[in-house]
Amino acid sequence: MAKKYVILDTETTGTGENDRVIQLGYIVLGAKDIEVHNEFCSSDVPISFGAMEVHGITPDMIEGKPTCQETTAYNRLQELNSEENYMIIHNAPFDLGMLEKEGFKTQMKVIDTLRVAKHVLPDEEAHRLQYFRYKMGLYKDEQKEADALGIEVKAHDAIGDVLILKLLLSKLKEAVALEFPHINPVEKMVDLTKTPIMIKTFRFGKHKGKTLQEVASSDVGYLRWMLSSMENLDDDMRYSINCILDS
Repeated sequence: MAKKYVILDTETTGTGENDRVIQLGYIVLGAKDIEVHNEFCSSDVPISFGAMEVHGITPDMIEGKPTCQETTAYNRLQELNSEENYMIIHNAPFDLGMLEKEGFKTQMKVIDTLRVAKHVLPDEEAHRLQYFRYKMGLYKDEQKEADALGIEVKAHDAIGDVLILKLLLSKLKEAVALEFPHINPVEKMVDLTKTPIMIKTFRFGKHKGKTLQEVASSDVGYLRWMLSSMENLDDDMRYSINCILDS
């Protein structure tokens, strides 16, 4: 069976533990065909005003809609859920976590474009999807792409973000091929998604702007405190601090 590439995004009632999916959008790239799925879904969880501010989905837009599990998009996603296919998401843990609440656990190979971007473009000011939309000039091509696929372009809309993600994926594939010329770039992106990221510079806190190496020389106790006392310490930062302390 030919491989398929599912480029996906969700919009949700919020970002908390009890929040749920209210829009599921994705494009399926096959060898000879492209599918576009985009559906709103209802939820018993009210949409937070903070979430509405981001995606613009209001309660009346999802009233009377099927639940996520009842949508055609969700059921097609279940059909595609096998290990020969690829799932491409920007910040995959969030969307996959939301889909797990709907009973979906991916069997596909996952490419997290956020993590890939952090690996191959470490010096970027930010790695958000909308940042790359403008930094890489993706917005210049999105209307042509949208017209071809029958998609309406709208920032922070699930299917609109999927369109930008499709364009970003092409750019990242080129960057990966350049950095790892003798490896299949798609498989390398799967590998990079699972590989810890070496963080070089603090982007927060009292040492913002300093490198971890500089802090290890001037305030090593702070690094040790971070490891022992910061319960929500990012896994990549934990990995990076341990590497610095072991070197």
